[in-house]
Amino acid sequence: MARKGVLNSSRLRDLKKKRRMILGTKIALAALAFLVLLWILAYVARLPAFNISEIKISGEKAVDTESITEVVEKNLKTKHLWIFPKSNFLLLPKNQIKKELMVEFSRLENVSFNLQNLRTLLVSVSERENKYIWCGANMEIEFSENSEKGCFFMDASGYVFDQAPYFSGDVYFRFFGALKENYFFPEVFGKFISFIDVLPRFGFVPVSLYSKIDGDIEIHLSSDSSYLNSPKIIFKKNSDLEKISENLQAALDTEPLRTELKNKYSFLQYIDLRFGNKVYYKFDE
Repeated sequence: MARKGVLNSSRLRDLKKKRRMILGTKIALAALAFLVLLWILAYVARLPAFNISEIKISGEKAVDTESITEVVEKNLKTKHLWIFPKSNFLLLPKNQIKKELMVEFSRLENVSFNLQNLRTLLVSVSERENKYIWCGANMEIEFSENSEKGCFFMDASGYVFDQAPYFSGDVYFRFFGALKENYFFPEVFGKFISFIDVLPRFGFVPVSLYSKIDGDIEIHLSSDSSYLNSPKIIFKKNSDLEKISENLQAALDTEPLRTELKNKYSFLQYIDLRFGNKVYYKFDE
């Protein structure tokens, strides 16, 4: 009985050993098949017929074409998993290229890709429009230090994106105040623009907006004086701009302000809209 148990135990060990050998062989064959398949895929992926050899850029204006091409080419020279070329038309790192281009060239607003054929990549870019300029966080400091040349272009959404050359006069409307991730008060910027656009209807020519640390907003008006001494319209950043626009119009239609503005505009110091329905103003004596 004991001998039979020993034999059964020996057979069991042999059977387990055989199974392990079979399993090991299967794993080895599977690994070999995987490596062969990987080699075949890598070989096919590297065939010139399936890899980008020409890059065409469109839509660029201020951004240099060669600079864009260099960024694209740099990304296409690398590989996925150190094996598969990113220049393969199926493996293009579009998101990575777009991200790098947007970081490298802040003027770019969007980047898109298309294939003209399996070997030609079309890169279409759109650039931000120079709509306004931002000239620093503090208007008094900027002008007292004679640093008004250090301005940057802004687009229609208030995004600050590129160094601007020096402009004499009021070629672009100027903004002064702190930025938030390259944006000028994105939560209220559109309202600022709407209010600025209304002012010419009242006979004013706005040339700059200054957002002060204390929450006051000053819109400076065109005059023969310097920016710091020009007449200004004052209101709170959190004001209902539609309401203060109505208050301003009502005040301008009322005497004596209507006549004083007509006869003494060059002496205007400010119109203050910070106090509800009340409108305060002051002229130089």
